[in-house]
Formats: sequence, structure tokens, C-alpha cells
Amino acid sequence: MFVYADNAATTAVSKAALDAMLPALQELYGNPSSLHQKGREANYALIAAREEIARCLNAESREIYFTGGGTEADNWAITEAARLGAEAGKKHIVSDTIEHHAVLHTLARLEKQGFEVTYLPVHDNGVVRLEELEAAIRPDTCLVTIMFSNNEIGTLQPIREIGAACRKKGVLFHTDAVQAVGHVPVDVEADNIDMLSLSGHKFHAPKGVGALYCKKSIKLKNFIEGGAQERGRRGGTEAMPGILAMAAALKESCAHLEENMAKVSAMRDRLIEGLSKIPYSRCNGDPGCRAPGIVSFCFEGIEGESLLLRLDLAGICASSGSACTSGSLDPSHVLLALGLPHEIAHGSLRLSLSEYNTMEEVDYILQQVPEVVRMLRQMSPVWSHMLENTEDPYLAMAK
Repeated sequence: MFVYADNAATTAVSKAALDAMLPALQELYGNPSSLHQKGREANYALIAAREEIARCLNAESREIYFTGGGTEADNWAITEAARLGAEAGKKHIVSDTIEHHAVLHTLARLEKQGFEVTYLPVHDNGVVRLEELEAAIRPDTCLVTIMFSNNEIGTLQPIREIGAACRKKGVLFHTDAVQAVGHVPVDVEADNIDMLSLSGHKFHAPKGVGALYCKKSIKLKNFIEGGAQERGRRGGTEAMPGILAMAAALKESCAHLEENMAKVSAMRDRLIEGLSKIPYSRCNGDPGCRAPGIVSFCFEGIEGESLLLRLDLAGICASSGSACTSGSLDPSHVLLALGLPHEIAHGSLRLSLSEYNTMEEVDYILQQVPEVVRMLRQMSPVWSHMLENTEDPYLAMAK
């Protein structure tokens, strides 16, 4: 059996997205900025796609800016909020320790430019404490940036409450919602969000296209020079195939959101229940407040890389954490932020599901993972050391 369980890294393109993309390649090939018939046809389609994305977020179409993905949207939002803050004499930013590197690296660059960043802890369940966030906001705070759903452990943050706290104190609030949009309800008005980043390939659109939501009251400056596209803020001919596909994919995801959440959550819970039976395993993240499809576990005594390779041989595609840092030998910064020691954080496994997965696939995963963990522990010097230096009944039986 083949099982794709790495949907947090990227998803398969849906039929709805493909059906929307093909006309942009074959018929709507005009430049949306051109005044002739083909240009007008493309522009009408672009307007409709922008309106669809806005409708799914409960935003206005003029608040949607198309980008090359979530990373670009994160960079744009944070640097612009910082610029506006600096112009007002405010150079303090509040974030947390488990953000995606698109956020963390942007903040690190701003720190070199004289900004001060407060990184909130997330404690052992991966959740930001609202009272700690409120206490961190200062008179010179210009931005709070907290991700909606963590890409490694699936923890959902109290976004609506965070946004309300920011509104109360007059501070801009940005959220990296790359792992949330299309998977959980997102309403920029009800959630008190000023800026939001999303990426199409996380909800069955092709790679290379995303969007930034920016509240109309925020005056953005140009992010990419070179043309009048995106209301003069991001030069460059719009990637029409990807944009139309993303709008169609998001429309479909939002139309089936409740049933997809129920299906994927049931598979997630079954995975967590089954994997928790493996001795010396740990489910990472908040047990209740988590995204439907992301399951993160650590297994003592093994290396995550070996686990992934063995699972791949069994036909299971998984990951140890963020695909953006898969080449690093260091343990996940997210798991370390939960307080896990390096030796345990190294033995991590992320399984991320979508509505395309089935319970039969989940059962297959639950057959394979315990066997692979057992096999790797038999070969592990770390596990052997644990066996020799403990009185734990389970380990004594394993000797």
C-alpha cells in the first residue's frame, strides 16, 4: 500500500484546481494588464479569483494581494508593519518561539536593523498564553505576529483572543495562516486579523502562488518594483494559472470544510490513539486544540531520519517536521521550544493528513510504525544504554 501522509509539506492538486488552471494556460493566456480582448478576459478572471479568495476569508477583494507563496506574504506583512511602526517611533515586535522560519528569519533581519523582538514561550503544549502576550505588548509595540496553526505540531493558537487584545491596544496583528486556511474556519473580521498570509499548495492548489490579506486601512508600500500589478504594490505579470487554481481550490475546501474537518479529525484521533500505545512515545502539541490533520510524535531511542527512510520503504510518505528545514541535522526548534531534550526531539515523526486519506491508510500506518520503531530500537545504541541503566518494567522486559 502507498500512503501519502505529508500534506503539511504540500498537497496533491485537486481536480477543481486543475480544471480552473487549464483555461488560463489554453484560453485565458492574455496579460491582465493589456487593453485588448484577451487581456480583458484574463483581467475579468483575475478579478473573479480575487473576489473568491476574499469571500472565503470574509474580506474585501481590494484587501487581497497575490504573492508567490506564504513565505513572501510573511516577509511582506512583517516588513511593512515594521516600517509603519518605525515611522511612528515604534520598533518593538511580539512573536513566539515556534513560528515558521519565514517569520523568524524576517524578525532576525529586523533585529539587525534596530528592532527589538519579544519571543513568547509556548510551554509544553505549544500554546501561547494570552496573559503573557498582553503583558508583552508595550507602548512602542508596532506588531504582534503569531501563527494560526503550527506546521509541525498542529497546535491552534487563540487567534481571535490575540487579535482582540491587539485591537484593544492599537497594535497591528499578523498571522501566518498557511496551515489553517482551507482546513479550519478563518474569518479575518471575526478573528480580529489585520494581516494574514496563505499559500495555495497547502489546500490542493499548485505550488508557487499565495496571498496576503491586508486590512484596507493599512497603507502598504511597494514590495516589488516594476509594474502596476496588485494595485501598484507588487510588480510583475500575475501568475494566472496558479491564481485561478488557488481560488478554485479554496472555494472547494471552504464549501466542504465541516465534513472535511470531521473526516480528517477522526483519522487524526485514530492515529494518536494508536501511536500512543507505543512505549516511550510522546504526542507533541495541545491534545485538544489542534489542526485536524497534523500528528506529531517523538519516540525515544531512535533517529527520526532512520524512521522516515524505513517508512518510505514501506510506502509511507511522512516527515520529521517542517519540509523547509528537512536538510538540517539539528532537531526541530519547535520541539525544543516545547522543552524536549535534544535526544528525544531527534526521534520525531510528523504525519499530516488530508481529506484524500482513508481510515484504511491510517490502519496501515498503525501496522508499520510500531514495527519500524521496534526494529530501529533493536539497532540503537541509545536504546541499549537505556536498557542497561533503568529499572523500568517495560525496559526490563525488552532486555
